[in-house]
Amino acid sequence: MKIYIMTDCEGVAGVLNSRDWGYSDGRYYDVAKELLTREVNAAIAGFAAAGADEFLVCDGHGTGAINPVLLDERAELLHGLMNGYPYELDKSYDAIAWVGQHAMSRTPEAHLAHTGSMRKFEYTVNGIPVGEFGQLAMCASELGVRSIFGSGDRAFCAEAQALVPGIVAVEVKRGTKLGRGDECDAEQYAARNVNAIHMHPMRAREKIRMGAEKALRRFRSETFGIIPLHPPFEMIKRFRATGDLPPALVKGSHPSSVIALLQSVPVDPPLPAKKARKRPAQKAGLARRKTAGRK
Repeated sequence: MKIYIMTDCEGVAGVLNSRDWGYSDGRYYDVAKELLTREVNAAIAGFAAAGADEFLVCDGHGTGAINPVLLDERAELLHGLMNGYPYELDKSYDAIAWVGQHAMSRTPEAHLAHTGSMRKFEYTVNGIPVGEFGQLAMCASELGVRSIFGSGDRAFCAEAQALVPGIVAVEVKRGTKLGRGDECDAEQYAARNVNAIHMHPMRAREKIRMGAEKALRRFRSETFGIIPLHPPFEMIKRFRATGDLPPALVKGSHPSSVIALLQSVPVDPPLPAKKARKRPAQKAGLARRKTAGRK
């Protein structure tokens, strides 16, 4: 029984904000890595109790947030996602799970919600809003790999259960900020979703262990975890303003494959073309006359 585990940092109990906990130069980055790795180990323990014996842990957070020294020795670690979707997931895996996952951008009462980065306003596939979880879950469904478990904040759990009915979702904290934040630019949005009530990390790990075991036992006797996919596929990415960059939109389509769609649509919009600076006609004429006088 072979399990793929996608990880992130912002959905971990005890990870309080992005600046101090989610960046490699943050004050508590090493603590965040330990908290995430121990949640992953709890999930592995639960899956193993239900019969799983192979685990690939994908370090899905930016510059990385798994501590390889603390990681359960039964797991292999995937670091570096430059090949893009589906991040080395293939048909050889029986199931996929998520640990430390946050909700997608624009989700009310979510903690540190975003989709890829704080600049992303919303992604949709065939009109369905999807975040980081939804995109990979769709890839898994195309491959026939069932999405069975996820842990993170309450808003993520609701998002996962709405997209994948039957998935076991374990809540380890809950955001308290109301509204979607649609009025924010990227910098403002990054600062707005930091309010949350956290479960104690030890209790969170026990819930994750129990939830993972439950998910795999249900996997053996029930049918759930595959998202119905209906080609052709169209993706629309909307971006918030940031710095000197205005809001932007990117579109893409594919006739048959959501994986190929995600691989083909640019991660970021093209930079706006710089307008050539034109001199006023009077100054241009003066410059020509001065040049002629020097000949």
